[in-house]
Amino acid sequence: MSFDEAIAAFEAGEREALLPRLERALQAGSGDPRLWHLHGLVLRELDRREEALPSLRRAAEMAPTSARIAHALARTLLEAGLPSVEAFGRAVQLAPADEEVISGLASAFIADGEPKAALEGLEKIVRRSPHWVRGHSLLARLRWMEGDRDRFTRSFDEALEQLPDNMDLRREQIIALLHAERFDEVLRAVRGGRAAVGEQLVFAANEAIAHAEMGEIDQAERLFEPFADTADATIQVRRVRMYLRSGRPERAAEIADAWLETPEAFMFWPYASLAWRQIDESRWQWLERDESFVGVYDIAERLPPLDLLAAKLRERHTLSGQPLEQSLRGGTQTDGNLFMHVDPVIVQLREAIRTTVAEHVAKFPPMDKGHPLLGRRRDLIRFSGSWSVRLHSKGFHANHIHPAGWISSALYVVLPPDIGQGDAGVLTLGEAKSPNFPLDLPPFRTVEPKPGRLVLFPSYTWHGTRPFTEGERISVAFDVAALEQS
Repeated sequence: MSFDEAIAAFEAGEREALLPRLERALQAGSGDPRLWHLHGLVLRELDRREEALPSLRRAAEMAPTSARIAHALARTLLEAGLPSVEAFGRAVQLAPADEEVISGLASAFIADGEPKAALEGLEKIVRRSPHWVRGHSLLARLRWMEGDRDRFTRSFDEALEQLPDNMDLRREQIIALLHAERFDEVLRAVRGGRAAVGEQLVFAANEAIAHAEMGEIDQAERLFEPFADTADATIQVRRVRMYLRSGRPERAAEIADAWLETPEAFMFWPYASLAWRQIDESRWQWLERDESFVGVYDIAERLPPLDLLAAKLRERHTLSGQPLEQSLRGGTQTDGNLFMHVDPVIVQLREAIRTTVAEHVAKFPPMDKGHPLLGRRRDLIRFSGSWSVRLHSKGFHANHIHPAGWISSALYVVLPPDIGQGDAGVLTLGEAKSPNFPLDLPPFRTVEPKPGRLVLFPSYTWHGTRPFTEGERISVAFDVAALEQS
């Protein structure tokens, strides 16, 4: 087949139908590196990265000056959990200004256990290219994880001295500060932005959000008033949070209800649950309380030996601190998508989990198109994200939800010695309370961790863990992708 025919099929989403046609062309001795490249890309998108790599390497040998092919090879090596610094180095030589390639090189250094090299590289590049917004965001995130938290967004400040009108820089700095719960600094960034460019929606909205999260409800409500009819889900969900934390679940439910049949509904279901639990027991029961929604499965016999699995996971914890935007407190989280790795131990882990998730889903009640859990496709299990968490003494997960998932999880691999003593380390479901969200609803269920135990629950269900005293806890977590019914 010709390259034009192949690329047309690829862009039309015909991955599985395209694969055998590509393979016939390659077996016939095609000398077109673009077909080898495309064959590798198709296999990569079908989550067959180990099979994709030989084709991508062949394409790179045939077209050694192609930056696109070099990047595809480097990216696939990184996703597969294989050494990729050298491959990204070649890609950077071919495309020194490509921001995707540069960010990939930083991720490759992190995966290789060299976060300092990633930091130094990003610092140099954002100084040279102050307009590179994603680079500043990556640098802030990495500084935070490596313990540099006092002014972790300072590269934004330095860039804005040169580019004061760049609203993308201002917006992303505010987002980073919100993730870090540095609300005073959010207000500082808002004041600085107004002084430079005047009033903007992003300043007004985030000023209201910061005051709400600090518990200054009267001021926040006044600042939110101009946004009452704004069709912006990110603003409206913050208004819902404000009304819940100030003891007005009826008003929170009224706002949330208006969004539950929109594409942004996933943002509102967790808050609708909290409101309904206080004012509408039947709707809350419908959303959260079917016994099949939460599954507890002891699957050690399906998994690799837990000591071997723990060793493989420890190798992947290459950063020294907790992520900026995640729930864990007192530990580290792996970078990238763990289940893409081609290590046989990780592959066995992934497939054992896939089997268990399929069994769990098979127990659900009949399809209900209006329900965020029961209205999704059930015959295909795909993972939208996967990672490992390693907590140390007094570590825990703050209460949170996974708005981009369908089903979320906790698989316990290593547990500290005080698990089973009181509530140390237990998983809580249904509790949303945090320092910035003092909603005093107790968990509706708790689960005691055990090595080899997998807990599955709806991604919109609030969940967290209690601290433990000392030792190490290693777990694996993932989100199952929410797929629309065909």
